[in-house]
Amino acid sequence: MTEAFTGEGYAINSEKFNGLTTAECKKQMINWLESQKIGSRAVNYKLRDWIFSRQRYWGEPIPLVHCEDGQTRPLDETDLPLTLPEVESYKPTGTGESPLANVNDWVHTGCPANPTAKGLRETNTMPQWAGSCWYFLRYIDPKNEDCLADPDKIAYWMPVDLYVGGAEHAVLHLLYARFWHKVLYDIGVVNTDEPFARLVNQGMILGEGNVKMSKSLGNVINPDDIVGEFGADSMRVYEMFMGPLRQSKPWNTNGLIGVHRFLERVWRLGQRPLNDQTPPEELLRTLHKTIKKVAIDTENLDFNTAISQMMICVNEMSKHETHYRAIWEPFVLVLAPYTPHLAEELWEMLGHGETLAWEPFPNWDEKLCQDNEVEIVFQVNGKVRDKAVLPAGTSKDDLEAAARGSEKIQGYLEGSTLVKLIVVPDKLVNFVVR
Repeated sequence: MTEAFTGEGYAINSEKFNGLTTAECKKQMINWLESQKIGSRAVNYKLRDWIFSRQRYWGEPIPLVHCEDGQTRPLDETDLPLTLPEVESYKPTGTGESPLANVNDWVHTGCPANPTAKGLRETNTMPQWAGSCWYFLRYIDPKNEDCLADPDKIAYWMPVDLYVGGAEHAVLHLLYARFWHKVLYDIGVVNTDEPFARLVNQGMILGEGNVKMSKSLGNVINPDDIVGEFGADSMRVYEMFMGPLRQSKPWNTNGLIGVHRFLERVWRLGQRPLNDQTPPEELLRTLHKTIKKVAIDTENLDFNTAISQMMICVNEMSKHETHYRAIWEPFVLVLAPYTPHLAEELWEMLGHGETLAWEPFPNWDEKLCQDNEVEIVFQVNGKVRDKAVLPAGTSKDDLEAAARGSEKIQGYLEGSTLVKLIVVPDKLVNFVVR
């Protein structure tokens, strides 16, 4: 051999396993060991070393007492929870010890095994992981004083349907939460092996110029300033409109101004007198398409495209001199999850005395979501040469006939040889020629 072997590798000197790839060899060896009842397959999980103690005041105090006999003993369950003492200062001690080491009347206590013996409380505190690993379980039953949470409530609520968090949590919080949850599952406290059914990592909001926001760069956007100038709804909608949730996006103040102007248009529509007549069909179709798309896109966390559809609906409403209640009222309900403050005001202006928070999301009529007519693209060799509006559902033969009837298409077909014809119903006709 003239160079190092860098392939998968094969088993040698292994009797019946000779010649197998490493992966296949491992698989067959495990099968053989199990068949001989020598052992069984298992998955080993590796977790980074977890430094659980912190030399600081805040955090859950560790319920251990170092007794004078040299033993460290836990507090009795009846003495839990152990709470932090009220202090005027929680500055570092300067000795490397926790600030709690300075609180003598809290540190000095009796030994749990022998109250007449002296002991010193553990002065390190737990890290934030101690709570964040299982907080979602305590949310289920926060006032339960007998156990972590009622098993019936855990069975009803768990696992968490959707967890939205940044990718930076994956190696720390989420890994530890899964580890903690699996331990609770093994001892029968929880009913699911996994704590979260679905995870979505949202992208970061970057500074202008696609760089990470940083105080040192002076490009940090203060939300309070934005809310003060444009309102909470404008900031809320802009953040969702910037792009797909999972992607990182640069902040652009001009984009925020555009969203603010859109909401101003919505507000102006709310000032117009309402008509209780039946709206025209094309406007009803726009509304029902909007209800459907916003509902589906919101469920899929595609907030930016849901907002785009609402903008289309507002544009269509603005074209009509008459402002129809049958269009406007359901639209306000569709808008509400995105602009709760604005929508509440508009809902009250519609004459409703109760908050819209209790109103159901509007239903859509599937028939009204279907177009009667669609725009068909006519292509030659993949390039658009003409378009035509035709009835939805037009057959392939009729689409081909319509395309061949186009004067522009005829000019490209004359003197050419047709190699292939591609017809996609309700979308396009493409002539491949040479």
